[in-house]
Amino acid sequence: TQFEFLDLIKYEDEEYVVLLPVEGEEDSDEVVILKLEDTESEDEESYVSVDDEEVLNKVFEIFKEKFKDDFNFVD
Repeated sequence: TQFEFLDLIKYEDEEYVVLLPVEGEEDSDEVVILKLEDTESEDEESYVSVDDEEVLNKVFEIFKEKFKDDFNFVD
């Protein structure tokens, strides 16, 4: 799956990427949030899924507040 990078969010000393799946010409209405993990190489980044619903919600709330004027969020 290809993604469009939307933002990097810092939350509780961790970094999370907010990605928008690129699916042809259709507009996607969901984002993917992954946690940035350290790797041994400075040239590579590693992303892992986030299982904690509370963390996902907090990161998404930060993203929504930051981009409230750029996106039309539907609850």
